[in-house]
Amino acid sequence: MPAGQEALDAVALSRAEYDLLCERLGREPNAVELGMFGSLWSEHCGYKNSKPLLSIFPTGSDRVLTKIGAENAGAIDIGDGLCVVMKVESHNHPSAIEPYQGAATGVGGIVRDIFAMGAYPVAILDSLRFGPLEEAQNRYLFEHVVGGVGGYGNCLGIPNVGGEVLFAEEYSGNPLVNAMCVGVAETAKLASARATGAGNALLLVGADTGRDGIHGASGLASRTDPEARFEEMRPAVQVGNPFMEKLLMEACFELASEHREWIVGLQDLGAAGLTSSVVECCAKGGSGAELELSKVPRREEGMTPYEVMLSESQERMLVIARRECVPEVEELFRRWELHCEEIGQVTGGNEVVVRDGGVEVARVPVEIATDPPQYRRQGIRPAELEEVNRFDPATLPDLAPADASAVLLRLLARPNIASKRGVFRQYDQQVLGNTVVQPGGDAAVLRIANTSRGIALKTDCNGRLCYLDPFTGGAAAVAEAARNVVCTGATPVAVTDCLNFGNPEKPDVYYTLEHCIRGIAEACSVFGTPVVSGNVSLYNETAGRPVYPTPVVGMLGLLEDVTKHLRAAFGRPGAEAWLLGATLDQDAATLGGSEYLEAAHGRVAGLPSIDLEAEQRLHRLVLNANGEGLLLSAHDCADGGLAVALAEACLLGDVGFKGDCEVRGRLDAALFGEAQGRIVVSVRPGAASRLVAMARELSVPVSKLGTTTEERRMRLGPIDVAIGELRAAYEVLL
Repeated sequence: MPAGQEALDAVALSRAEYDLLCERLGREPNAVELGMFGSLWSEHCGYKNSKPLLSIFPTGSDRVLTKIGAENAGAIDIGDGLCVVMKVESHNHPSAIEPYQGAATGVGGIVRDIFAMGAYPVAILDSLRFGPLEEAQNRYLFEHVVGGVGGYGNCLGIPNVGGEVLFAEEYSGNPLVNAMCVGVAETAKLASARATGAGNALLLVGADTGRDGIHGASGLASRTDPEARFEEMRPAVQVGNPFMEKLLMEACFELASEHREWIVGLQDLGAAGLTSSVVECCAKGGSGAELELSKVPRREEGMTPYEVMLSESQERMLVIARRECVPEVEELFRRWELHCEEIGQVTGGNEVVVRDGGVEVARVPVEIATDPPQYRRQGIRPAELEEVNRFDPATLPDLAPADASAVLLRLLARPNIASKRGVFRQYDQQVLGNTVVQPGGDAAVLRIANTSRGIALKTDCNGRLCYLDPFTGGAAAVAEAARNVVCTGATPVAVTDCLNFGNPEKPDVYYTLEHCIRGIAEACSVFGTPVVSGNVSLYNETAGRPVYPTPVVGMLGLLEDVTKHLRAAFGRPGAEAWLLGATLDQDAATLGGSEYLEAAHGRVAGLPSIDLEAEQRLHRLVLNANGEGLLLSAHDCADGGLAVALAEACLLGDVGFKGDCEVRGRLDAALFGEAQGRIVVSVRPGAASRLVAMARELSVPVSKLGTTTEERRMRLGPIDVAIGELRAAYEVLL
């Protein structure tokens, strides 16, 4: 009997997809099979609207050790027999429904992806978006998401070292909660998510299975109207236990690092739970599996096979153990006081056969389950862009010099620019003892234990720019993330991305998705930073209105000598400050999409631009100059423009600044324009001439800005403000 519409809605399958499934199977699926296929063919698991576009990304380099999508995360060789494993994922829809648990389990899930690779997690970053805090619901979401991120991550003993917190009306009711985790592993001991070897055991380890999370990450992320059903969907949000995860993390790392020969694979149970973990491992290993659900430890009575297969209960791992090593693996987990039960075995076939008490309840061909329909849609440029791109900021009156100081203070107090210390002070930043540069600067820096190396980490995306010009916005997300990493003295080497968009079935949304991806791909190609892992989160809408297109880019940078890292702060008085990448004079077009334009004129409009080749030359200049020991500090010039960048450098270093440059042309553009490809540096005494010569060789424009001072005032053109006033504005969110 064909499935009814209610059954299809429950698993987010269309009638056409159901008919295709029946055609491929040669029969009607039963209820358990329908749930399994619905989850595996969901947007979250199957990437059916994005996979054709993701092939655009550059994915390889001499450092990349994994094929994108083939493992739980991407691995990058950093030398000395070590590699970095990293990935970013979303938990947007669960966090909109139950913000604390949604955010907490988002952290838990991404951490499991890392230690499933045999890597030890060393850092967490979070990229968050909310609606304006003046609205009570947005503030509730903000406070509880931040609480969930900190509450879970702190218990794991993993430092939260960076991220973003940004606000716009477009995120009201649909927050974006993206979590990135980074781990370090011995390259020779990387674990795989493959199920191979007929007869090898499938061991379920960790928490008992409950009814929480059924159609959670897999189902919520494929619905077009989740906000209309929040109360109904609340049970679909997973519930986390970070103390259980801590035990699981330590036990799995011990297993992978000390007893790698006991196992053939490790896989976390995330979206779609047991269904996804078993089927995907079989697909990667070219095998089948038999499961006996009566052996699955449960914490609730009367659970059906459907519920057991689709539960997204947290803190669970699937271990594919060599048959002869099962007793040793079981003993290891018992020593960590974790449940470890054999629930099935690998087979030489190509099906996952599920039994409950010996009775077959599902038979799923692996190839069909992991081959959902792929949609290559025709996007249409959003009609509203015609008007907003046509807007010319030059038609606006210039900023009056007498108002410049007040505007700077106003911008520093805007939520998108103001200090986020009130957020990141809730996170443990120093646990493990490897954090060199903490949150609040351009990028985090961590030392790699027992080596001279360090890594720099950053997430970035400006949703306004992606809205105004998706291609440029996507490219700018990569460029700014790379620029921030470069400002620490690190060389950008790889990217992980999380693509947050609205309903892809709408042509204008699909257009923004495609062109943001193309922009990211172009920038990654220019910078030599392959995409090694990632996630796609679609259907992010409230009342039919999509969020800003928000392709979050997580960037990894490498320092060969971590002691040569740079900070964003002006570190001492008497140092010359220079602007690299541009002259002081800026065209009015640089106000397009800026914080100033929205704050002073209430407009999100204009047409942003970026020169990726010039950006790359800027990166080379900063890295070469730092390599020669010329620089004292480096700070990205981005949100709020040059005046804000200088103010932040003064505040971070608690020193003043006196400009000795002439501001010509439009004052608003020079002070608050947001042209890409600019970095503010302070230089060592006597080093300026060498810096200028290097810039000339690379065709990078530079301008001397002034000198840092003991007097705690910032003076730049008509701006003259005490550092104390700047701090009061900047720390308004505290």
